[in-house]
Amino acid sequence: MLKNGMRPVHPGEILREDYLRPLAMSVNALSKHLRVPASRINDIVLER
Repeated sequence: MLKNGMRPVHPGEILREDYLRPLAMSVNALSKHLRVPASRINDIVLER
C-alpha cells in the first residue's frame, strides 16, 4: 500500500475493466488491432 492509502493497480486490471469490458472487446480482437500475440494480451489481462 502506498502513502495515499491506495493499492497498486495491475495494468491488466485497467485494461480489462476500463477498456475491454466497456467496449465488449475480446482479447483476440485487441491483439489483432495491436498486432501483438493474443497470448501476451491474455497474460496481461490475467495479471500474470
